[in-house]
Amino acid sequence: MDPVSREQVAEFRRFNRYFTRRIGALDDHYLGQDRPLGEARLLFEIGEGVSLRELRSRLGLDAGYLSRMTKTLQSQGLVRVSVHPGDSRLRMVELTRAGRVELKEQNRRADALAAGLLHGLSGPQRDRLTEAIGTARRLLRLAGITVTRVDGAAPDARACLDAYAADIDARFPEGFDPSDLVRPEEVSGDAGAFFVAYEEGRPVGCGALRRLEPGVGELRHVWVHPDARRLGLARRLLATLETEAAARALTVLRLDTHASLTEARRMYRACGYTEIPPYSEHVYGDHWFEKRLGRAGT
Repeated sequence: MDPVSREQVAEFRRFNRYFTRRIGALDDHYLGQDRPLGEARLLFEIGEGVSLRELRSRLGLDAGYLSRMTKTLQSQGLVRVSVHPGDSRLRMVELTRAGRVELKEQNRRADALAAGLLHGLSGPQRDRLTEAIGTARRLLRLAGITVTRVDGAAPDARACLDAYAADIDARFPEGFDPSDLVRPEEVSGDAGAFFVAYEEGRPVGCGALRRLEPGVGELRHVWVHPDARRLGLARRLLATLETEAAARALTVLRLDTHASLTEARRMYRACGYTEIPPYSEHVYGDHWFEKRLGRAGT
């Protein structure tokens, strides 16, 4: 990737400083209520009830800090903590009636704050800002996702493949046989590689590379969880696989795709893949593609 410029960093920080000041993130009485932003956000995230473990993962909080905030809210009668009925290792937290009342008021005030900020703009300006915020949110999500190489037999690898199989089984008119999934030994060690994309510790995508013959590799199972689609993650996975292929001295990448996966064919064409005659008798292959790699996998 291109290096991040100093001006890009400076502009990002300028926006952060401006926005946190305008929404009152620095005030110990966020939205005019008697609590700081951290506690207010925790009430929002608890919602209908959640485990403390999930909250730590979702919010990236230190266990001690989360525990202290939870105890503060508990002492104020806003939340209750209990043991999960099916797993004694999990502590669950949920809002009390008073907590639900405060959260409702918090949401009302937050909506009023947002409406007040938008009031000074014309309709078209609001539309532009809304679109820009949506774009920024998607790009920041993509920036926060990590793509990691894992062993082909790793639990996260197999979980992604199971999700992939269920996804395309619902899309293929003829269904999908999970026996077609790559075996761990095909995408591990010298034979290939398997990558998993993680968002806040949760697997949200995958892609596999396996060697077909000297200098030629094949891409399999490039998949993104429905919750993480339209972020650009599929292209990022594709680029990661191409970089890995180039590092393995593979100069040609091939793949096939099903006729029903029209969006996949558009992506492959946009990323420099060209249709070729069938190179295999893959039962789910309707279109075959190939790309010749440069030194950097592009």
